[in-house]
Amino acid sequence: MNFDTLHPADQLVMLMDRIYSYGMTTTSGGNLSILDDNGDIWITPGGIDKGTLTRADIIQVKPDGTVIGIHKPSSEFPVHERIYRARPDIKGVLHAHPPALVAFSIVRQIPETKIIPNVNQICGTLSMAPYDVPGSQGLSKKVTAEFEKGHNMVMLENHGVFVGATDIFRAFMAFETLDFCARVEIEGRKLGKINVLSDKHVKISKEKQHAKLDEFVCNSYSSEERAARREMCKLIHRAYDQQLFTSSQGTFSQRLSDGSFIITPYAKDRKYLEPEDLVRVQGTWREAGKVPSRSAMLHKKIYDKHPDINSIIIAHAPNIMAFAVTDAEFDSRTIPESYIMLRDVKKIPFGSSFMQPDMVADMFDHMTNILVVENDCVIVTGANLLNAFDKLEVMEYSAKAVVASKTLGEIVEITDEQVKDLREAFKF
Repeated sequence: MNFDTLHPADQLVMLMDRIYSYGMTTTSGGNLSILDDNGDIWITPGGIDKGTLTRADIIQVKPDGTVIGIHKPSSEFPVHERIYRARPDIKGVLHAHPPALVAFSIVRQIPETKIIPNVNQICGTLSMAPYDVPGSQGLSKKVTAEFEKGHNMVMLENHGVFVGATDIFRAFMAFETLDFCARVEIEGRKLGKINVLSDKHVKISKEKQHAKLDEFVCNSYSSEERAARREMCKLIHRAYDQQLFTSSQGTFSQRLSDGSFIITPYAKDRKYLEPEDLVRVQGTWREAGKVPSRSAMLHKKIYDKHPDINSIIIAHAPNIMAFAVTDAEFDSRTIPESYIMLRDVKKIPFGSSFMQPDMVADMFDHMTNILVVENDCVIVTGANLLNAFDKLEVMEYSAKAVVASKTLGEIVEITDEQVKDLREAFKF
């Protein structure tokens, strides 16, 4: 999908639907706007159900103040308008109050974005604006003052967040990423102290290179490959809808019988990936005109070393990431399903997935199907795509249960004798 060619009204409806569907705003809360090339501001209406918004509900405000539409603009219109005047580089503004970010706003803290390098790179610097009445000129001035300092994301005391970007989708991507980061930090704090990356480590990750692959022109697609592309997209969309992925993070790959593999592309919205967006990698060659995930070489090395592995997922599911950003170790011996599916989950140092891919590939065996990379991601392998996805789901749900148990009491793990019984019964 080419989001940029959509009409501003359609862009706003599409993104508000995503924000509402994923529980990041309420029926009456939140607002989005776009400043178009004519100087018109397109904005969501005030007091209209965000769950049933249509393009006819979107308001157009002309530079002279003329309002075109069947509703009134959002009450936060003055903030949007002032941000656009102060920052000519900003063409899209988003405001919402998802629970995790509200939690930070009501204790007047800012989420720590350096717990995961991609988060820091996408979100940049954050600040917090002093409290004022929603929709007031006072709030407009306080929020805009922070944008004038160069910040693109401004938390509001006891309120929510404003995000500005060169287009509304980039504003959404940063907003979604910050909300994800806030949820990870909140869950991580239940497990222990949050480990924050140094500027050096963030810089190392930023310099992570794309795989150096020559291009080949793909003239034909086998039935096997067509089926793999279709099934991958279905599960990628599922992973996104279950918030196991974000729009900018999350990688699937599937090995084909000829030894090549299909992998998600770099920096494409996971919500709307289509089969033609996926990239085939064959040896040291990549499909012409496409850029595969930067983890493509790690996938290749795992496939080369393990003939029984036919699918790999790299994800940043929030409850699993709570373990990645703390010293807490994930133990799968909580319920039988968890241990049977996940077995021995190991944690490896930050940076090893892209600096030592051979070592990481060597760590997988019949008892280790999953690796948690400190302050980075989880790597899940499977005999096929559905098997890998199932493991990712089971681990995220198990991690969520473990985090929740911290408010109840001490975890009682399955005993060694019970583990032995499970291994005998399920033959592993």
